Amino acid sequence: MLLRRQSNLNHTAYHEPGRESPRRLRCEVLPPVTRGDMSTLNLLAFDLGASGGRALLGTFDGERISVRVVHQFANGPVELAGHLYWPLPRLVSELRRGIAAAAQRCDGALDAIGIDTWGVDFGLLDADGDLLGNPVHYRDTRTRGMFDAAFARMPKEEIFRHTGLAFQPFNTLYQLLAVKMSKPAMLEAASGLLFMPDLLAYFLTGERATEYTDASTSQLLEAESRIWCEPLIKAMGFPAELFTSIEEPGTIRGVISQSIQDELQLGAVPVVAVASHDTASAVVAIPAEGGGTAYLSSGTWSLLGLELPSPVLSDDVLRWNLTNEGGFGGTIRLLRNVMGLWIVQECKRVWESAGSSASYEELVRLSTESRPFTAVIDPDDPVFYSPGDMPENIRDYCARTAQTVPSSRGEITRTVYESLALRYRWTVEKLEAVTGNHIERLAIVGGGVKNSLLNQFTADALQRPVVAGYAEATALGNLLVQVHALGELSGLQEIRQVVRASFPAEIFEPRDPAPWDEAFGRFVKITEAA
Repeated sequence: MLLRRQSNLNHTAYHEPGRESPRRLRCEVLPPVTRGDMSTLNLLAFDLGASGGRALLGTFDGERISVRVVHQFANGPVELAGHLYWPLPRLVSELRRGIAAAAQRCDGALDAIGIDTWGVDFGLLDADGDLLGNPVHYRDTRTRGMFDAAFARMPKEEIFRHTGLAFQPFNTLYQLLAVKMSKPAMLEAASGLLFMPDLLAYFLTGERATEYTDASTSQLLEAESRIWCEPLIKAMGFPAELFTSIEEPGTIRGVISQSIQDELQLGAVPVVAVASHDTASAVVAIPAEGGGTAYLSSGTWSLLGLELPSPVLSDDVLRWNLTNEGGFGGTIRLLRNVMGLWIVQECKRVWESAGSSASYEELVRLSTESRPFTAVIDPDDPVFYSPGDMPENIRDYCARTAQTVPSSRGEITRTVYESLALRYRWTVEKLEAVTGNHIERLAIVGGGVKNSLLNQFTADALQRPVVAGYAEATALGNLLVQVHALGELSGLQEIRQVVRASFPAEIFEPRDPAPWDEAFGRFVKITEAA
């Protein structure tokens, strides 16, 4: 195992005074770490998102890390008999292909593997360790009515006091309650519940355990003690034996099975329980740190929050639907789920199905050329949650709230981008209110960092600098937690020093606040009334 070393990286400067518009600056790439003799590490991250999965090979030389995609595969939900499922058997096959591709790139010298996915979804195993049906996708409708069913068993306020989690219909609590109410025989036959990253790791290693950050999104975990919430589990009537031991991110779960070793001509490669909830991994790789930095993981969902040492369980956190989720290194991620670029993705899909194709870059260009602040929407309105005719949903929302109705693709997408930025401002203000912390800057990671227009809108709306980091931050965080598990990086501070040394960030400085202040007033009035 590699020995930890002391890093000599300096902090990145986030502001360059005296620069005029355009307010986009390049951060300095930090000098390398001085290190002694050490072999290069080859790490494999599997990052499974809403539409696809990728295997990314990270090469860490003790100073910087490089990342490249070695395998890609589809991961959309599969509809069967009226329900949406994960295509699990195919995904396990894709994991093997990804391992083989990575091993080929590094001549079999593969040092570790980590897996991240989104949270809440799970699979059930029977007493023999066999899977009881394919896991159900979180956008399935089986959780309709489950809020009322859960609150009849334990009041909403009491659930929040235990878990500190926002109330989302897709949380594991409501999915599992739906199983209990509609398929009680399945729950009776189950001897174990594994969240998706843990389930995939189980099929690689044969080991059962639960990684903390993913479990923290389930609404079944005590926020403060970080253990399974026995009173809630008992109140819901869930068998206690379903829930396995909880491991901190950075724990080595096991090694790939003998059959995989033989099939792929590999040794006993360790599988690391990384920060396996994808947002937790992305936050590991933000390009900034310090008490004045908030983070935004920008993609299909927008997750905006603060890293804290302990959960915040105040009435305002409950009222504003903020949530306390687990992070790497003993942190709590106090955040809000915002609908995110899903809305634009659905608009694009609808336009393409009608024969009007356009790339995301083209939609950004059309947005730039459109009139500002035609209308505002609440990205978190339930009408924007499910697949459907998203452009028509946006027009209907604007008509229903007595606003000018955007018509062109540019007007519609600009309305979405501006409204996301305004929701980010609202969220930052609420985070400051419940914590007493002053937020000086926002660090953005994820696919949304490629959208310079939205990044600039966000800086303008917040009137704070926006630091746009690495687009593949989820995979990067996954990889660097593997490095930590192998003993080379001591914790978050050293991990983020490597992030800043490896990938230059881009800064967006705020411009004239007046139009954004006026728009924010309209946004608050319209969204609260709606």
